[in-house]
Amino acid sequence: MAKYAYTEKKDTRSGFGAGLLELGKQNPNVVALCADLTGSLKMDAFRDAFPERFIQAGIAEANMMGVAAGLTIGGKIPFTGTFANFSTGRVYDQIRQSIAYSGKNVKICASHAGLTLGEDGATHQILEDIGLMKMLPGMTVINPCDYHQTKAATLAIAEHEGPVYLRFGRPKWPVFTPENQTFEIGKALTFQEGNDISIFATGHCVWESLKAAEALEEEGISVEVINIHTIKPLDQEAVLRSAAKTGRVVTAEEHQRNGGLGDSIAQLLAMKQPTPMEMVAVNDQFGESGKPEELFEKYGLSSKDIVAAVKRVMKR
Repeated sequence: MAKYAYTEKKDTRSGFGAGLLELGKQNPNVVALCADLTGSLKMDAFRDAFPERFIQAGIAEANMMGVAAGLTIGGKIPFTGTFANFSTGRVYDQIRQSIAYSGKNVKICASHAGLTLGEDGATHQILEDIGLMKMLPGMTVINPCDYHQTKAATLAIAEHEGPVYLRFGRPKWPVFTPENQTFEIGKALTFQEGNDISIFATGHCVWESLKAAEALEEEGISVEVINIHTIKPLDQEAVLRSAAKTGRVVTAEEHQRNGGLGDSIAQLLAMKQPTPMEMVAVNDQFGESGKPEELFEKYGLSSKDIVAAVKRVMKR
């Protein structure tokens, strides 16, 4: 891949940890709360540097969300940290009532999302979290694609007024976006321009989409790859512009087909610009234990599956 290549792999959760530490140095109102997973969330550097601004909530996630909501009343900017499953499913009532309903400025930071959590298996591999969070009025939902973009997103959400769900992962993944980049919430990024097909991808599936684009271009198919790092608010203008140019759309995400990025784009296109479309996502299944790459293959999220989806939609 000429334009996008990588020299190292780093986990996106470490991008969050690096961003949180930097925020701690920049903004004295930033506080961090963790539900007994400080090492897993890479929040230990912040804890060590700013112990007076770190709260260890223990395995009491619902209480952590309530405390975070309360801290905003005094002008603090709380960042909560636990696994994505516990950041959403376990505490949905607290987020809805105490954070979203009252518009509290809480940043819900969720690691170990999706299948790539790997060996911990289905009980921890939440694939419904984007849908749960994007349905909450006023909630911003962000799913960055690599270490650098996750760090930049962490910095950006501190400046955003209102509740945010920031989703990231456990495995070491290719680092292919620029260091010290600026992250603009709600602004899609065109990673590659093309004329035959638009691939809208998010999170770990952005890299898979770039690999798929390279394979397709060897067959003479011109591919546009757009990184939808912000699922809500969706960059409608970017989606409609690209879909109008190519006339065919594929979405790719590490999430259930129901309720994810593909749903949001399908809804937009159905209302404003009907376009042939395929979705690469988990199809109404729970995950299982396994290595991240193997699970991507089994559940149909790999670059090969994206290539197949492109070919299907191009035949329609």
